[in-house]
Amino acid sequence: MSWRELYEKKRANIEDVLKLIRSNMTIVAGMAASEPQLFLSQLHNAPEDVENVNVFTCLNMQNYPFFSEEKNEGRFINNSWFFNAWNREAVKRGLKTVTYVPNNLHQAAVNLIETRKIDMYVGIASPMDKNGYLTLSLGITYEKDVIEHADLVVLEVNPNAPRTHGDTQIHISEVDYILEVDYPIPEITLIEPSETEQKIGANIAELVEDGSTIQIGIGGIPNAVAHFLKEKKDLGVHTEMFTESMINLFESGAITNKKKTLWPGKFVCTFALGTRRMYDFIDDNPGILMLRGKIVNDPYVIAQNEKMVSINTALMVDLTGNVCSEALGTRHFSGTGGQLDTHRGAVKSRGGKGIIALRSTAKNGTVSTIVPTLPQGAPVTVPRQELDYVVTENGVAHLRGKTVRERALELIEIAAEEFRDELKHEAKRLGLI
Repeated sequence: MSWRELYEKKRANIEDVLKLIRSNMTIVAGMAASEPQLFLSQLHNAPEDVENVNVFTCLNMQNYPFFSEEKNEGRFINNSWFFNAWNREAVKRGLKTVTYVPNNLHQAAVNLIETRKIDMYVGIASPMDKNGYLTLSLGITYEKDVIEHADLVVLEVNPNAPRTHGDTQIHISEVDYILEVDYPIPEITLIEPSETEQKIGANIAELVEDGSTIQIGIGGIPNAVAHFLKEKKDLGVHTEMFTESMINLFESGAITNKKKTLWPGKFVCTFALGTRRMYDFIDDNPGILMLRGKIVNDPYVIAQNEKMVSINTALMVDLTGNVCSEALGTRHFSGTGGQLDTHRGAVKSRGGKGIIALRSTAKNGTVSTIVPTLPQGAPVTVPRQELDYVVTENGVAHLRGKTVRERALELIEIAAEEFRDELKHEAKRLGLI
């Protein structure tokens, strides 16, 4: 039997796949741009007697009925590694269809596999080549590890999914069912930085030396940072998420990947999310190496890159240096993701820097993001004993190795001016200064 014949034998329709779902199953879906839109949009049409189906996802791209409709309570629960607006809305409405999975990104797959049986994996793939290989396209953060432990593997083969290099290949013999689809890959556009974000970006860029290897994410602040890095030389990329701004830096000549300690000459990432332009850049590009999250985000791997710079954003920082990036008190907002992974790795790197960036105020300037103490119930994303740099539009606080008194004073100096007196008063009341 040829590989094409085997492929045809495994072709199915969504109704066939939904009939495979049973009560108490654990289903894992591909992450972000790799999520199986057909399957997730139809999951609520599984057999009516199905209940207690655990569906693990990360950064959902759509508001799927299986977790957003009250009638599906008891039937499905969306266990999410990273919340978005739709997850937050379901929780706000009191639905019992969504819950958060605390994790560090490099451990997500391992922790999942070690704690439960995986019944089904569903994700996207690029079309099969002449040798019977497909690729998992835009991400293998946890996908490849889960596939290797799942009882059933279902792939939505999409001609719009770029073919990628690295550890993304999967052979048709390893797949149980093929769903042929032709929907657009989810896109997110570049956010134009505000004036405040541009100031933060300029402050961060001053910390990045020529020849550094960088990790940056998405949003106004990371985009502003990228803008101010255009004049740098021989930057490299080792990042969990490949973003649009990296293409701009590559085309400007700032990124060459030549000086990297690990995998020189290659962009290293574990997933990608951006625009069609970015997906076309990634397609069959041997300069982009996609590896599993347990490798890319392992702090001990990251630390092997000399002059590694990790740039992450936060919601708030307390005066002793505890960082919260994922919740507002007890109200969960996003997720830890790879923030602690990359921060730890950068701090352990020779000549490395771990940078946490945030605007000095929130809610239209009415509250300070530098606070005396974190709100009750707020999780600590980066603990104070590991914090390195904090950057706002007002300057840079370098806290590694500093005392609590020194930290409080430095953080007050980069807080919004209108909140500094109040912060000093609270710092004295708490015995910090």
